[in-house]
Amino acid sequence: MGGSFASHGRRISVRIAVTRQLLSRTVFYLVFVGGLLFVSAGTLAWPAAWIYLALTAVISIGGGLWLAGHDPALLAERLKPMIQRDQKRWDKLFMPILLTLWCGWLVLMGLDAGRFHWSRMPLAGQILGVGLIAAGSYLVWLTFRANSYASPVVKIQKERGHRVVSTGPYAYVRHPMYAGALGFLLGAPLLLGSWWGLAAALLLVLAMAVRAVLEERALTAELDGYAAYAARVRYRLVPYLW
Repeated sequence: MGGSFASHGRRISVRIAVTRQLLSRTVFYLVFVGGLLFVSAGTLAWPAAWIYLALTAVISIGGGLWLAGHDPALLAERLKPMIQRDQKRWDKLFMPILLTLWCGWLVLMGLDAGRFHWSRMPLAGQILGVGLIAAGSYLVWLTFRANSYASPVVKIQKERGHRVVSTGPYAYVRHPMYAGALGFLLGAPLLLGSWWGLAAALLLVLAMAVRAVLEERALTAELDGYAAYAARVRYRLVPYLW
C-alpha cells in the first residue's frame, strides 16, 4: 500500500513539474512571437495578431494540460531543448536553420500586414485561416493521442521503448504531425492578413518535407518494423498527393 501511494505521489509530482514548465514555456513563446510580430508591424493595434496569439495560447495550454493528465512522459519529452544529446547530427544543424526561417517568416508578416500593408486579405480568408489552424491543431492532438514517442527532434527513444505506431492518423499518413503543421503554416498568414506570408510559408513547407524524408531514413535504418510500415502506408503528409 505504501509503495502504491509513493508511486502515485511521484506521478503527481511529475505532472505538476511538467505543467509548470509548460506554462512558463508558453508565456515565453507568446512574448517572443508577439515581440516579433508587433515590433515588425510597428504597432500594437493589430487585432488579427492578438487573435492569433490568443488561439496559440489556448491550443498550447489546452493541449499541454491534456498531455499532463494523459501522457506526462510525452509532454516532458516535448518540453526538452531543440538540441539534444541523442538527436541526429543533421537534425542538430537543421533545427536552428528552421528556427531562423520561422522567425523571418513572422517578421515578414508583421512588415506586410502590420507596417506597410502590402496585402489586402478578405475577411473570408482570415476566417479560413482560423479554420486551418483549428484543423491542424486537431490533427496534432490525434497524433499525440496515438503516438507517445512524438518527439520534436529526430532521435530513436530506446530508453522509452520506441516502437512503430500505425494507429490513428498514422494509418493514413506517415507524418501526421507534419500534416497538422501544414494547417498552422497556411492558416497563420491568412489569419494575419499576409499574402506574402502565405507565399513564404511554402519555403517552410519545403523544409518540413525535406526533414520528413531525412527522418524516414533514420527510422528505416534504426527502428524495427518501420520499413514494413512505410511500405504499407504510402503517403507521407497528404493522402493521394505525397
